[in-house]
Amino acid sequence: MTSHAPVTSLDGLVRAVLEHTAGGPLPKVAIARSAEGHVLQAGVEAFERGVAEPILIGDIDETKRIAEAGNLDISAFRTIEMTDDQQAVDEAVRLFREGEAQFIMKGLVSTAQLLKGVLNKKTGVPNPGSILSHVAAFESPVDGRLMLITDPGVNIAPSMQRKAEILKNSLDVARKLGMTRPKAAILAATEKINYPAMPATLDGDILTKMSRQGEFGDAEVLGPLSLDLAMSREVAACKRFDNPVAGCADILVTPNIEAGNILYKALSTLCGRTMAAVVVGSQVPVVVPSRGDTDASKFHSIALASLLAQRSQ
Repeated sequence: MTSHAPVTSLDGLVRAVLEHTAGGPLPKVAIARSAEGHVLQAGVEAFERGVAEPILIGDIDETKRIAEAGNLDISAFRTIEMTDDQQAVDEAVRLFREGEAQFIMKGLVSTAQLLKGVLNKKTGVPNPGSILSHVAAFESPVDGRLMLITDPGVNIAPSMQRKAEILKNSLDVARKLGMTRPKAAILAATEKINYPAMPATLDGDILTKMSRQGEFGDAEVLGPLSLDLAMSREVAACKRFDNPVAGCADILVTPNIEAGNILYKALSTLCGRTMAAVVVGSQVPVVVPSRGDTDASKFHSIALASLLAQRSQ
């Protein structure tokens, strides 16, 4: 397995992208239905900072009008006129499949339609045997470490088997970020098994045993684990909880989309964290920005997708 230089912060994420792009062409991001101001802002910033070059797919007159109103220069970008949502999705996927784009970003199309296009068995780019999942990188509000959270945006109520696939996807992202022997916490309300009242606790225990049997490769997986034990060395010491994952987790695996989405938004809204999020599990990284994401989060999501695309080659 190829080892990668470690990325320890979101600024470091951008620097890692720039190291890959230095002296060469920028990775291309195909934006499906580009006439959206916040997406254009993120795309222009990514281009100006040397992270990625947008390909704009959609109503180009409307895209230009929005860009002009926002004082955004898109004159250097390739444009493709395509006002139908499905055609725009198909074109974005085609651009990736034929090597003209390295990753995809959602514009005005729905997330469901875009991901359905990515997974299409005939025209899409699925990874056989894999599932799609949402992974976000952020700097810990406890100690500033770069961490990952999954899955706040795609899988609603994953079974234990599906959680294993979500975990595998997040470990792949962690390794591409240079995390050696990544540590994953399978979150629950308590570190004690309480089944059937708390099914997440049993899932965590099973995933831990699977890890010990080598199912997830070179990784430390521990569950069930409460959030404070996963993130804080002080809490782990206070509770006399001795485990390499305790207080040092690189990855937080949430029980379901509700817990994941609440934690994601608590980090971004209450803690003011910038979130860099990508949908992974197919052959192409996909950026699916939320309307509530900050401009910084949208830009860093592009940077994360760009780095994952480069480190997958």
